[in-house]
Amino acid sequence: MPDQELLDDFLEALEQSGSPVKNPVLRQRLGWDEAMYEAVKAELVGRAIVVRGRGRSDSVSLVEAEPVEQPAQAANGSSPSGNVRGRPAGRNAKGAAAEPKDKSLESWIWDAACSIRGAKDAAKYKDYILPLIFTKRLCDVFDDELNRIAEQVGSRAKAFQLVALDHKLVRFYLPLRPEDPEQPVWSVIRQLADKIGEGVTSQLRAIARENPRLQGIIDRVDFNATTHGQRDLDDDRLSNLIEAISNKRLGLKDVEADIIGKSYEYLIRKFAEGSGQSAGEFYTPPEAGEIISKVLQPEPGMEIYDPCCGSGGLLVKCEVAMEERAKGGNGAKVAPLKLYGQEYVPETWAMANMNMIIHDLEGEIEIGDTFKNPKFRVGGGRLRTFDRVAANPMWNQDWFTETDYDSDELDRFPAGGGFPGKSSADWGWIQHIAASLNERGRGAVVLDTGAASRGSGNAGTNKEKSVRQWFVEQDWIESVLYLPENLFYNTTAPGIVVFLNKAKQAERRGRVLLVNASQVFEKGDPKNFIPAAGIARIAEALIQWRQEEKFSRVVEREELAKNDFNISPSRYIHTSDAAIYRPIAEIVKELDAIESEAREADRALREILERLGV
Repeated sequence: MPDQELLDDFLEALEQSGSPVKNPVLRQRLGWDEAMYEAVKAELVGRAIVVRGRGRSDSVSLVEAEPVEQPAQAANGSSPSGNVRGRPAGRNAKGAAAEPKDKSLESWIWDAACSIRGAKDAAKYKDYILPLIFTKRLCDVFDDELNRIAEQVGSRAKAFQLVALDHKLVRFYLPLRPEDPEQPVWSVIRQLADKIGEGVTSQLRAIARENPRLQGIIDRVDFNATTHGQRDLDDDRLSNLIEAISNKRLGLKDVEADIIGKSYEYLIRKFAEGSGQSAGEFYTPPEAGEIISKVLQPEPGMEIYDPCCGSGGLLVKCEVAMEERAKGGNGAKVAPLKLYGQEYVPETWAMANMNMIIHDLEGEIEIGDTFKNPKFRVGGGRLRTFDRVAANPMWNQDWFTETDYDSDELDRFPAGGGFPGKSSADWGWIQHIAASLNERGRGAVVLDTGAASRGSGNAGTNKEKSVRQWFVEQDWIESVLYLPENLFYNTTAPGIVVFLNKAKQAERRGRVLLVNASQVFEKGDPKNFIPAAGIARIAEALIQWRQEEKFSRVVEREELAKNDFNISPSRYIHTSDAAIYRPIAEIVKELDAIESEAREADRALREILERLGV
């Protein structure tokens, strides 16, 4: 007989999917094989808790749960009954009274995402899920604004007419009007019964047409798309998703911008967990972002820039860090940060824009290849500079050539700074970030650990080491942080954070703080994480330049030069009494880089000899 946990899992999944539900849909949501699914279903049928579909229907439902449409939420924000699509009131898998569950917004938003095909496949559908949750927030906030206007003019019908004439009365004008003006705007989408994918696509595109800021953001996905004649997301699953999203109101009085924003980022993190290698395109581990935002110490009104912003998480965290610091003052309202970002991947660019809006932040996110065409410029085509820059570029990009560096007209890659080599653009990104800082600017960039040491200790010259040496001699590197392994979602390798400062304090000049936090983590599933106490310890050491045995150390520039400009904290700080060995993967990458440079040197030499006729 199936155990109690399996029975409860079945009933919870049935509730979340909406009763009745097709057996294949529910089985895929649970991720069970057919034998286990049928055994658990048979047990619950025997207990008269669930019932099989009538006739030839391949479905299952809760006893007494009729397949009727759940009533739409009232525009005033009242919630629908929880028993219309749920199991019979007061019943659990044991037949006993069930205690009500008050799920957090984060749990609800993830359950909604899983309503398509379960947690295992949710990440595959993020491009459908995120715009719909975002649109639900827009609809509920629009309802709140309509209600506010209705209080002044006498009715929601008149409020609809007014905002249609003057879109400036609301933040985002939504051209969705239910037949009954007292019904919520979201009901226009929720009540779609035929050609749902086509209808959702049309409605989101209509919203984007009325709001230039949303164009290319919520209208880029076709909910009716097919591949080889098969719908990518069929109407049944789309209907389940819409119904799951409908279960909670996301208006101004229901959830504050920072709470819905945190929940939205939680959803992005959950997608990252299931996205493997591609997660690095849009997500930076929250611990790294929190440390960076605390150490950079952004102040009210500052301009913050991320040249490869992904989903915008680093920019959001800088705003949060600034507000937290401001709360420690007199409590007066402070000017928000001015946030700027650029992202190359269109879907991720859309994600970043939604993230800014849902956090109620005025971010300016451009689309395009920052390395070849940075969008933020000032008069005369010069590169715009900022107070703070934070970035987590893709590591070890090898598609930029020396020609790309030489043809740059923005003075990002000075002749004395060297060309970092084709095998890795890590230091090319640092050069771009340094050029994007104003005269008192500070920056932070997350990189592969090899960026701190490649080429050091080798005979002859190394292009990447030469750039690193130039930065040390310019005295722009303030500190380097070595992170724990298995923290990032697209690799198990550890990373480093290089902190830049164009105006170091007098007592810090000619010196660099190195922090080896490789042991500051706790095991997690699927990834390790840095606990709150560890984040505070790391951030305080970096801010205060606090030295601690086997953790942090201030190194003079002369010692860095003596070690051939290796700036890796693991080179100077041993975290245990045992010998420290470099990761094999790091050594292999360095050997690959050396071999690549050797081949390039051989090719150049052959060209010279051929021209000489030798």
